[in-house]
Amino acid sequence: MAALASLAWTILAYRAAPAVPLWDPGLRHMPLLIMPIATILLAAGNSTANVTSVAGERHADGPRPVGGIVTVTRHPVLWGIGLWAIAHLLANGDEASVTLFGGMALLAFGGMAHIDHRRRATLGGAWGPIALTTSVIPFAAALQGRTKIDWAGIGVWRPLAGLALYGVLILLHGWAGVPVWPG
Repeated sequence: MAALASLAWTILAYRAAPAVPLWDPGLRHMPLLIMPIATILLAAGNSTANVTSVAGERHADGPRPVGGIVTVTRHPVLWGIGLWAIAHLLANGDEASVTLFGGMALLAFGGMAHIDHRRRATLGGAWGPIALTTSVIPFAAALQGRTKIDWAGIGVWRPLAGLALYGVLILLHGWAGVPVWPG
């Protein structure tokens, strides 16, 4: 609950901040292109057992510690947040956006390195096989032949849930009076 209250306060502060442009926001279309990917990563990441998630260490000893979206990237939720932040930063181009979205991107991408460091320390030898068969960069482990994408584990419903989330976010933008379509 405290996290939601903090997020609400942050959004209200962002909306109240003066618009001090830093660049021409000619990239207003970026969220429309990037957000479907971000929401699919968020939905799939939040519905898949993952060693790098909160309290996820318990999955390291399971029969299948890596599956589903984790075969794409071991940090799907943080990638979703990071892509969301970058898309909105590029689309807005003002000081408040650099503070809010730049800070969120920094936390998301920096958090990946921090989580990997902590898991390496807490899991010891169990971390090795996980690190070898997954990657921080999406699809890198598969392209390097270290894993195969678990399409069956990702399923159809996770991407559909992500796209439904995308639709809800577009509706919420309209409800909040924030234009979505570049104009």
